Amino acid sequence: MKLLQRLLSHDLPRSRWLAALLVIVVVGLALAPFLFPGAKALGVASKMLVFILLVASFDILLGYTGIVSFAHTMFFGIGAYGVAIASTRLGEGWAAVGLGTLAALALSFVLALLIGLFSLRVKAIFFAMITLAFATAFQTLVSQLSEFTGGEDGISFRNPDWLQPAFEPFENEIFGVLIDGRLITYWLLFAAVFVLFLLLLRIVNSPFGRVLLAIRENDFRAEAIGYRTVVYRTVASVLAALFATLAGVLLALSLRYVGPDTALSFEIMLDILLIVVIGGMGSLYGAIVGAVLFVLAQNYLQDLLAVGATAVQGVPLLQDLVAPGRWLLWLGVLFVLSVYHFPTGVVGRLRARAYRAK
Repeated sequence: MKLLQRLLSHDLPRSRWLAALLVIVVVGLALAPFLFPGAKALGVASKMLVFILLVASFDILLGYTGIVSFAHTMFFGIGAYGVAIASTRLGEGWAAVGLGTLAALALSFVLALLIGLFSLRVKAIFFAMITLAFATAFQTLVSQLSEFTGGEDGISFRNPDWLQPAFEPFENEIFGVLIDGRLITYWLLFAAVFVLFLLLLRIVNSPFGRVLLAIRENDFRAEAIGYRTVVYRTVASVLAALFATLAGVLLALSLRYVGPDTALSFEIMLDILLIVVIGGMGSLYGAIVGAVLFVLAQNYLQDLLAVGATAVQGVPLLQDLVAPGRWLLWLGVLFVLSVYHFPTGVVGRLRARAYRAK
């Protein structure tokens, strides 16, 4: 138990239901290639892992510091494009992946530091607009530099040998599954997200994280007792940007393709905000729960509606309502219901329920 507490930086779920849910998610993601075989299931699980890290990094800003930034997808895209450009220019291999990652982290560090130093002194709404302008300008720049970034078509590249689909280290199947480069890539994503998530837990539960919470609650009081809020906000922005960049690196490795729609689209930013609200702000566990629920609904709700449409075929109004093409409508309905019944997110509701029970 003490080892688990140290591993989770003494930030336990504090709810039996939440703990059980987290165990199911972690075990399910770790064993996804065996439990849910198939290319689509593996792609959905990979997207869950990437969004868990991406949303957790954004929660450092919104949930722990109270900063609204629309530039998070810019850093996400920098990480993805860094690996893709390095792999195409330098050739496939771990050296290209490493250099691309380091270059992306350096660029994200500089941009996040500049945005933080020059923008965090203004009010929250003006900072949000400044970050939106940066993100839009960067997306436009990427689309126009087609010779370097591939433009609207994006960049397809090859992973290192061990991560290529044709790589098969074992001749025989293991528990009915043939281990290949795709599965090795997936477990690399799982291990990276697991370690980075624990590192994020350590950051938010450190004295630095406590100061961020104080700034979120009352920045004037935090400034009055001696904390330089601009410095702490800038550091939080840089940390969030770096972790978002690493999430972009993992996305590129899993897809072996990077384009404006997959890494820089504003829809990704909206998805991040929805996941934060569903899971719960101010708790990194909310990123896990929210990402899993949202990605599941995003990928399988249409299939579920197709089954429902077949079951009610012949009923005029009902057949139109549950048509697979209306999955976005039902996704919006589910989001409204989740906000109504879980105003503090799933994690916040489960923790409050456990607190009342005690």
